[in-house]
Amino acid sequence: MTAIVFALGLLMAVPVAFVLILTAIWYVFESGNTVLYDSFAQQLFSGLENYGLLAIPLFMITGELMNESGMTTRLVNAARVFVGGFRGGLAYINLLANMFMAAIIGSAASQIAVMSRAMVPAMEKDGYSRGFAAATTAAGGLLAPVIPPSMLFVIYGVLAQLPIGDMFIAGIIPGLLLSLAFAMVVTIIGLVQGFPKGEWMVRSEAISALISCLPASLIPLTIIGGILFGIATPTESAAVASFVAFLMARFSSEKLSLSRLFTLLRRTAVNSGMVIFMIAAANVFGWVVIYEALPQKLASLITTITSDPFMFLLIVNAVLLIVGMLIDGIAAVILVTPILLPIATGSYDIDPFQFGVVICINLVLGLLTPPVGVGLFIASTASGARIGEILASLWPFLLAVAVILIMLCYWPSLSTMLL
Repeated sequence: MTAIVFALGLLMAVPVAFVLILTAIWYVFESGNTVLYDSFAQQLFSGLENYGLLAIPLFMITGELMNESGMTTRLVNAARVFVGGFRGGLAYINLLANMFMAAIIGSAASQIAVMSRAMVPAMEKDGYSRGFAAATTAAGGLLAPVIPPSMLFVIYGVLAQLPIGDMFIAGIIPGLLLSLAFAMVVTIIGLVQGFPKGEWMVRSEAISALISCLPASLIPLTIIGGILFGIATPTESAAVASFVAFLMARFSSEKLSLSRLFTLLRRTAVNSGMVIFMIAAANVFGWVVIYEALPQKLASLITTITSDPFMFLLIVNAVLLIVGMLIDGIAAVILVTPILLPIATGSYDIDPFQFGVVICINLVLGLLTPPVGVGLFIASTASGARIGEILASLWPFLLAVAVILIMLCYWPSLSTMLL
């Protein structure tokens, strides 16, 4: 009956956090062990007793401030210096600028919204179809949950009780592989469709573009450098990055007003509050999962199907692809981690960092896949392209992600060699 309550809540579009809490309440009632209600609130709030959770609002406000300071245009110009002269140059610029933005924003939905407004009109003006321009931008948004800092990695690290800094490092090579795969897709499509040849910047323009981008480069350097060299924790790095972003927004040419700052802080508080509330609810849900011994039951079922870790990961990918189509990526990570991680590490000896990278990449695909496909709607709204147009150009990028996922499942070292 507990499973029915859970499924009905999701089907009735009840917010995921409330579904998790209601499921836990019903389980306690159904089990008759009502003394568990006495510790219910304690279980709820103990899910928030993690220093790493402070990184979530700090990364959010960093991205908001970077957008406000007009850094998107500067990052696009910096990308133009490196790849602007190739055939299909604007498509490569789009991908490279998305890589730069991924190292700052950490949220796929936000990145797709920002980059769609910046890149789709420019690409369309240069002769690219609107659908392809929007598809390239949407695919580039998939880099945000992989290239550090990643909000999904923060949440997974908290739930899995792993060092968030190590989780960020585990995402570096997969993020670069995804970027390379997307570049290959653009190259192949460009050869088939005959993309226009770009123009290289003259030296003075290139130097000016790189200098104007230097302040933006301080953000990823602060975050990744601080973690790699052991100078600061991810939370401390996020605090420094948010302060640097504030100074840039405050003293940029588009000076940030105090009223606008209040709006950004309020939006950040609301968005981060929703995420953190889901994590608290997930702790109560995990409590139910442990009492029900659900991981052990699933492990017994799955091990009768296969004892091969690679096959297990393929099964997980197939299941999560469906989950990601129906549930938001953050909510899905919160739901599946307490259930699947003990099976992966206990029954198949899969490295938790490899597992985290695989499920986070898989679940973010749901942003771009019907029937929910929030990222598709964002790209469509921001660019004016129809969803069908975007999907027609998007499928090669999704295929590239599937190939990278299989590689990450087969070779654990791609996620762990830098740790």
